[in-house]
This record gives sequence, C-alpha cells and structure tokens, in this order.
Amino acid sequence: MHFAFSRPRDGVLIALLTTSLISFSSCGPNLIFDVKKDISESGWAYADPFSFSFTIEDTAKIYNLWLEVGHTQSYANQNLYTRIQTVFPDGNELSEVVSLELADKSGQWLGRCSGQDCALKVPLQMGTYFNQVGQYTLEMEQYMRRDSLKEVRNLRFMVEDTGTKR
Repeated sequence: MHFAFSRPRDGVLIALLTTSLISFSSCGPNLIFDVKKDISESGWAYADPFSFSFTIEDTAKIYNLWLEVGHTQSYANQNLYTRIQTVFPDGNELSEVVSLELADKSGQWLGRCSGQDCALKVPLQMGTYFNQVGQYTLEMEQYMRRDSLKEVRNLRFMVEDTGTKR
C-alpha cells in the first residue's frame, strides 16, 4: 500500500490527528505514586500486611488516594474488611478499620470483570492534603473472619495529585 499526500490539507489532517492523539494520551490522572502488589497463591493471611511508602513534598497540594482491589469472581463476600494504618513522617500513627464494598446488595461486582478476574478502584480519600512533608507509609492488613483470602489477587495503591491547592 502506498500513501501519498496529493493535497496540502491531507498533511494538515495527519498533523491534527497526531496532535489529538498526543493530547488525549496525556490526559490521564497525575499519579505521584502507583504501586501494585500481588498476593501469593496461598492467599492473603492475617500475618501478611502490605506496606506502601510514598513521599509528599508539598503540603498545599490536594490529593486523591485510591486503592484497586483485584479479586476473583469466586470471592464469597460483598465486602473486604481491612485495617489501614498510616504512619506519618513524624512517627505518629493512625489506624482505622475500613470496609471496601466490592459488590452491590444484589451480588453484582462493582468493578470491571474479565473472565474470572475482577478489579475495583475504590476511593480511599478524596480531596485530602498532608500536613507534613516527608515519607508516609500505608500499612494494610486484611480484617475478615477467615485467615486466608485466596480469592484476593492483588492490591494497587495510588496517590493522585489533583492539580489544585488548598
């Protein structure tokens, strides 16, 4: 196949399409931290917390905190209870039990599913800011009634810079 631009506007059209593609590809969220951790085939046990450490350099910025949970369709619960502990740069800690709703009341998965695997991006905290510059650590442990969750496959934690300041 041979491409020839016989009319000047063909070149303009190609330039416009190329510029549009570049613009659209750069319009995603501004993630300053994005780490995915896989869970072993033996399952997510009480004794296996996950840690995510990230650095905040600007306390005036507004952030969104996201958690993506990967699980199989054979996960038997509507939610996933977790205990999330935040360790601040000054060493202070804050711990909270959080219920992550993976399915609606009728049992339909809330995330996207492909084959047997599902993934749900859950907003942990939206429009938040950090009071201290430095390294933060988010430690997450499963807090369900059974010790090994074989149907939970991975966790992905993201910190998004919203582009706004307080």
